[in-house]
Amino acid sequence: MQWVHDLFQKYPELAVFLTLGVGYAVGRIKIGSFRVGAVTGVLLTGVLIGQLDITISPTVKSIFFLLFLFAMGYRVGPQFVHGLKKDGLPQVLFAVIVCVTGLAAAYVAARILGYNSGQGAGLLAGSLTQSAVIGVASDAINGLKLAAAEQKSMISFVVVGYAITYIFGTAGAAWFLSAMGPKILGINLAEACKQLEEEVGVTQENPEISSGYRFNVYRAYVVENEHYIGQTVGDIEQRFKGKDKRIFILRIKTKLGMIDATPNMVLEAGDIVVIGMTKRNMDLFVDDVIGEEMFDEELFDFPIETLEVVVTSKAVIGMTTHDVSFKMLSRGVYVSALKRQGEELPLRHTKLHRGDVLVIVGPQSAVEAVAKRIGYAAHKSSETDMIFVGFGVLLGGLIGIPTAHIAGIPISLTTSGGALIMGLIFGWLRSLHPTFGRIPEGAVWVFNNVGLTTFVAVVGISAGPGFVSGIKQSGLSMFIAGIFVTLIPLLVGLLIGKYFFKFHPAITLGACAGAQTTTAAIGAITEVAKSQVPVLGYTVTYAIGNILLTIWGAIIVALL
Repeated sequence: MQWVHDLFQKYPELAVFLTLGVGYAVGRIKIGSFRVGAVTGVLLTGVLIGQLDITISPTVKSIFFLLFLFAMGYRVGPQFVHGLKKDGLPQVLFAVIVCVTGLAAAYVAARILGYNSGQGAGLLAGSLTQSAVIGVASDAINGLKLAAAEQKSMISFVVVGYAITYIFGTAGAAWFLSAMGPKILGINLAEACKQLEEEVGVTQENPEISSGYRFNVYRAYVVENEHYIGQTVGDIEQRFKGKDKRIFILRIKTKLGMIDATPNMVLEAGDIVVIGMTKRNMDLFVDDVIGEEMFDEELFDFPIETLEVVVTSKAVIGMTTHDVSFKMLSRGVYVSALKRQGEELPLRHTKLHRGDVLVIVGPQSAVEAVAKRIGYAAHKSSETDMIFVGFGVLLGGLIGIPTAHIAGIPISLTTSGGALIMGLIFGWLRSLHPTFGRIPEGAVWVFNNVGLTTFVAVVGISAGPGFVSGIKQSGLSMFIAGIFVTLIPLLVGLLIGKYFFKFHPAITLGACAGAQTTTAAIGAITEVAKSQVPVLGYTVTYAIGNILLTIWGAIIVALL
């Protein structure tokens, strides 16, 4: 095996890719409902490969970590800024309380057990499932006036602590919120969500699975009923208009041929009309209303577009999706989905925020016109605005360099903290002016996930030689402390959500998962709830939690 050792010492970049490949494979392992996860898989693999004593330039991990933090800020920026506004403040305050409780729990546990800064930061990172703490804490440790060997040892303890506590931090939080959370709140989660669904609507969780139900349908009828002969298209559409009813005559096949319908057109006997309607209104159009239903391929051969539109218009922000459907959309256009931070939200009574994505469907010309009134049409594109990314990370790094000394302790944002803040700003600016700064969802995934896992791979490889001794020194005590640090903030969150903020129970559970940035927990909660309603409490708190818990990485180093 000497040749393997020599190979990776000569070509350390290959060790990084081996760590990523094996680590992602390990991350797919499932134990019951718990998935190891890519970050943990890569970290453990890196530690194992690091036993070969491979040296990798720290510049590599810095570059990928900055990309990760910028992308994370970019993704949550619009929701973070919205959370600072009046209607988002309760969830912001909730997240702050939970995050501060998490920091306090980690600090108290570290003090009781006599942990150093590295051990305390690792405990915080894994217990609260915030991988970014590894990088921020490492930067903070490098800024301390310590010998190089002591700094390296402390950074190794960050990795050790994260690895030991992350598994319960993820699986334990998911179990506690999905199984114990409803009992503490005194509710049947599925029934509580079902009741709320009647007000807000329902969405599907898995994008590869959809319901056989179709919200909008198209049907064709021969105009035979004398009550409709001689009537205008607008008059007929108005006749069927109600609180939750919308029907549109989109096309008419006359003796002269096929034409697109307008409200002033008059129907004649024998005309064939193509009607777009919601599924629930189909019973209005039994054959004897207008006439016999027809099927002709030519009738339905017109372009239908499904388009994602980024919400930027002040006229739409604050409206519910239900109001948008009945007040803002053109003839034949329907809202089929609403997304926020990549998460699909319930329809109907969910209020729109700047940066939300509405998915609208209908005739192409009408959809394009509607998109301009709502915001910016996000047509499919794979191109990333690297000018935006490059200068964003550069400016973030520059504002993070200056250091202030408080009580003799050097405090700075660090380049990583600056990149996160600039990502927030640039993400928010993008939501205001979506004509520039485009980063497609696929590219955001690469920056976010590959950026973090590559950073973790290098950290794991570098910390490998000291990992075993770290486990021996603080393994069992760290694991027990991790349980404490994971559960205390969640328990506090459940209680304040119920008694102080008086959130709906499903919102409380989602907010706890978001504030502790535990993606696995929101998945477990929605599975038990059989609903996406808990996601309504997840998005704002997730944005706040990501920012605060990342910053806590530097603060706990300073405190200890």
